[in-house]
Amino acid sequence: MQGADDEGNKKLLSDQQRLSWLRLTRTDNVGPVTFQKLLQRYGDAQTALEMLPELSRMGGSAKPLKICSSADAEQELEKAARLGYRMIGLCEPDYPEALSMADSAPPLLTVMGNPAALTRPSVSIVGSRNASVIGNKIARSLAVGIARAGYTITSGLARGIDAAAHEAALPTGTIAVLAGGLDRPYPPQNVPLLKQICTSGHGVAVSEMPLGWEPRARDFPRRNRIIAGIGLGLVVVEAAKKSGSLISARMAGELGRLVFAVPGSPMDPRAKGTNDLIKDGAILTSEADDVITALAPLAGPARPLGQLPLGLDEEPHRDAMGALPTHSNRQRLIEALGPTPVEIDDLVRHIGLPPADVYMVLLELDLAGRLERHPGGMVSMHSSP
Repeated sequence: MQGADDEGNKKLLSDQQRLSWLRLTRTDNVGPVTFQKLLQRYGDAQTALEMLPELSRMGGSAKPLKICSSADAEQELEKAARLGYRMIGLCEPDYPEALSMADSAPPLLTVMGNPAALTRPSVSIVGSRNASVIGNKIARSLAVGIARAGYTITSGLARGIDAAAHEAALPTGTIAVLAGGLDRPYPPQNVPLLKQICTSGHGVAVSEMPLGWEPRARDFPRRNRIIAGIGLGLVVVEAAKKSGSLISARMAGELGRLVFAVPGSPMDPRAKGTNDLIKDGAILTSEADDVITALAPLAGPARPLGQLPLGLDEEPHRDAMGALPTHSNRQRLIEALGPTPVEIDDLVRHIGLPPADVYMVLLELDLAGRLERHPGGMVSMHSSP
């Protein structure tokens, strides 16, 4: 894949490559994992786009795959430029290093503000929207102390703990992750805070969603995985038993991040989630030094992006996964799958097919909308096509 070398093996996308990446990531059934698998096989996004109809058909799709058009992608890029936004690809130097190592990393992030904030190590702070006075105070204190140690503070721009953490880190650097498009911030009362973040010279807002996208309930867990992925660790200040912050904590743990929790009174329902996290192994946290000390061994240079199998070499590897699986092998794998999530390695062992065939059929099923991917690399068939 053609690209300008920058830092190490990282590459800057050309305008045409960025357009193809945007088209691919905005195409139905192409999630982050599928995007990376397609680039691994075909070497570049344009070739992958050309192969999508055939792959979807082989996966058993009942209708043609809806592929994002060049016109629609160009319109989004032009709108982003008019608003002063940038789109940063997973392979580029300004993409958050820790996030780039997650399987679920968005191929493209739309960015508003100073992208230099994305290149520094970060700690995520989340918690209750209905935060207590003491909870807000603790969030501010932690954010200030952690920021002084050289970390940016990442959060979700929500009311309560998120807003308190962002505000405390304004002078040093903070990252706001939005659930909707950058031009559709939520909640409305935090729009002034978002403006402060993006005009401070030290902060940035990011989103994987298209411009104009109004956030829905299911978009917030997607946002939470980015919050968890950007930070080397995640701190939960206050969280009720069914808080979205606990989803962030679970995702952080699955990504191998350290999870910190501030204890609270057993009488306060806003502390139920954090107290349970501590029981389950989260690091009890009462001051910034608890976080800084635990993260010290992890805060060195991250693994170079060039080691990731993203298919971003100079020459495409269109035959890297071998020939297409035979019909009989495809059927054997489909019959072995069911609604219960299984590990891909177990599938390989169970049916005795070459791993390349298994991954190819899973890719076809994914594009056909028949496959569901689960945390930990597990897969299952959707209950209905």
